[in-house]
Amino acid sequence: MQAISRRLGQQSLRPTASVSSIKSIYPLSDHYYGVDYSRCGSTLAAHKGSGHVVRKGTGGRSSVSGIIATVFGATGFLGRYLVQRLAKMGSQVLVPFRGSEDNPRHLKLMGDLGQIVPMKFDPRDENSIKAVMAKANVVINLIGREYETRNYSFEEVNHFMAEKLAVIAKEHGGIMRFIQVSCLGSSLSSPSRFLRAKAAGEEAVLKELPEATVMKPAVMIGTEDRIMNRWAQFAKKYGFLPLIGDGSTKIQPVYVVDVASAIVAALKDDGTSMGKVFELGGPEIFTVHELAGLMYSVIREWPHYVNVPLPIAKAIAMPREVLLKKVPFPLPNPDIFNLDQILAFATDTVVSDDALTFKDLGIVPHKLQGYPVEFLIQYRKGGPQFGSTVSEKVNPEYWP
Repeated sequence: MQAISRRLGQQSLRPTASVSSIKSIYPLSDHYYGVDYSRCGSTLAAHKGSGHVVRKGTGGRSSVSGIIATVFGATGFLGRYLVQRLAKMGSQVLVPFRGSEDNPRHLKLMGDLGQIVPMKFDPRDENSIKAVMAKANVVINLIGREYETRNYSFEEVNHFMAEKLAVIAKEHGGIMRFIQVSCLGSSLSSPSRFLRAKAAGEEAVLKELPEATVMKPAVMIGTEDRIMNRWAQFAKKYGFLPLIGDGSTKIQPVYVVDVASAIVAALKDDGTSMGKVFELGGPEIFTVHELAGLMYSVIREWPHYVNVPLPIAKAIAMPREVLLKKVPFPLPNPDIFNLDQILAFATDTVVSDDALTFKDLGIVPHKLQGYPVEFLIQYRKGGPQFGSTVSEKVNPEYWP
């Protein structure tokens, strides 16, 4: 019976007369649905003997791009946009998470059935990290935190974790691309511990994997961001917005979708981005005061600012830093008065003149005015079509 089954199987694989006649009428080359077809083939640069990468389809969600990416930090702000971009091109995404199983639930909808795979892991357990990285050929590290907690310090999250992932990826032997997402302005000489830890993490990754790609995005703007939302919430709750110093510090905010596109573009190139550092800033430079003015114009509220001198801002933020690991209970996370962010915003954070940017990845970043900040209309008084500054509802004599 087994012999008969094998013969029947071999016959079924042979082209029948009907198929041959169809090919004679409509000549189809086998490579049309293979790697040689420009829409099907992944340009993922392979190296280090990672073996054959299977690719098929036309490049959509139900295709197979050949990328199996472990995205650490995928449940965060940037992570959801990056997972969506990867899934949209037919990649399988492994999502390590350490909290509730509901944390990565929203990501499973972004890909075809079985393409988004949540995997519980312990960031302090090397075997756990190896398990979520075992089947991958791409590793992307988005892990980062701009404030400390009782359990995780700046150095452990932003430096030692990146170093650990790079070491394990190097031992893996089949990781074709490693992308480390850092932060614009990171420097070992920065007054901010967060930025110093990020810079140390970059150096550690490049030391272990010289072919790794480092992305350094500026302050990211988007629906779930941690700057415009916090400002709008504070302004609506208290009627004013505190500006550290006089708000003259220059920053170069970037739309979060553009950062996700840059990471995917680096994966899809021919390997030219390997071993390079990219600084990802938006097309416009704002002062903190100007960016706050943009927020006020979108939520349609009269702008009211309170300039907080730097020493006073530090004094307001200091008690949390002192008590963080001395009290037996967790303290609230800082929003506006985050000591480390106060120190980071004390100096200008813009893209260097000689840095590699979006242009080198073939991407034109969006300007912030318009759709990138449209999510702020949720804070308008009376609904999206209303607000305190709607001119036909306010007497011009009372304008400030």
